[in-house]
Amino acid sequence: MAVSDSFSVDSFLSARSFYGHTLTSPLMLGTAQYPSPDILRQAVLAAKPGVVTVSLRREGARQRAGQAFWSLIQELAVPVLPNTAGCYTAKEAITTAHMAREVFQTEWIKLEVIGEQDTLQPDVFGLVEAARVLSQEGFKVFPYTTEDLVVAEKLLAAGCEVLMPWGAPIGSGKGLNNLFGLRAMRAHFPDIPLVVDAGVGVPSHAAQALELGYDAVLINTAVARAGDPVSIARAFSLAVQAGALAYKADPIESRDMATPSTPVVGKPFLE
Repeated sequence: MAVSDSFSVDSFLSARSFYGHTLTSPLMLGTAQYPSPDILRQAVLAAKPGVVTVSLRREGARQRAGQAFWSLIQELAVPVLPNTAGCYTAKEAITTAHMAREVFQTEWIKLEVIGEQDTLQPDVFGLVEAARVLSQEGFKVFPYTTEDLVVAEKLLAAGCEVLMPWGAPIGSGKGLNNLFGLRAMRAHFPDIPLVVDAGVGVPSHAAQALELGYDAVLINTAVARAGDPVSIARAFSLAVQAGALAYKADPIESRDMATPSTPVVGKPFLE
C-alpha cells in the first residue's frame, strides 16, 4: 500500500471526533519558535496537520508582528487551537482563554496551567478548576495534563471531552516516558479522544503514540528547533500515518521467547 501525500480519513482511526470535528490528520503542530515565518509556512505545508496551535502571547507580543503572524495562519487554512501557554494560575488561564476566543474566533482552547517551572509539569488542581469554569462558559477544552487516571476522571467530570497527557516534559524530546501510564489511560478511556502532548522528539515517538491507540500527537519544538524543520515536519506526517495504520492492523504482541517464522512440519532432515 503506497503512502499518499494527503492523509486519508478512511485510513485513520476516525472512530472518535474532537468536539464533533473529525481531524484530517492525527498530527497537531505548534507554531512557535520557528526560524522565520516562511519556514513555518513550509513546515505546515509539509506536515499537513489536522490542527495548528497558536499562543495568544505570541500573537499579541508586538501588534504588527502579531497581525502578520495571524494573517499567515489564516492563509494556511488549518483549524486553529489557541492555547494558554505560560499561565501559572487558573485565573490567568481563564483570562487568557477569554482573550483567545475574541482574537481567534473559536471556542476551542488548549488549556495549560503550569505548576512547576523546571519540568513545566501541569498544576492539575488549577487545571481542573479552570476546565470547569471554561466548560461552563461554552469553551471546548483540550487540557494539557499528566497520565494520572484520577485527574483524568476529574477533568471529564469538569466538562472536558478530550484529554492531552504529556509524553515527557515540554521541549525535552524524551518521547513517551511512561508507557504503562499511557497504555492504562487508553484502556481506561476507550471512547475518549486522547492526544500525546509534549516531549515528542523524533518521528518514531509519534508513531509509537499512534500505535498505542492514541488519536493524535501535538508537536512543536521537535519541528521548530530541528536543523531542517520542513523535512522533519514531512517525516512526522508520515510517522503518524504509519502509527495509525499499524494500530488499525492489530499488530502482534511482544513475547519473551522466540517463535520460528518458518514451520518445522514438512522440513527435510538429514540423518
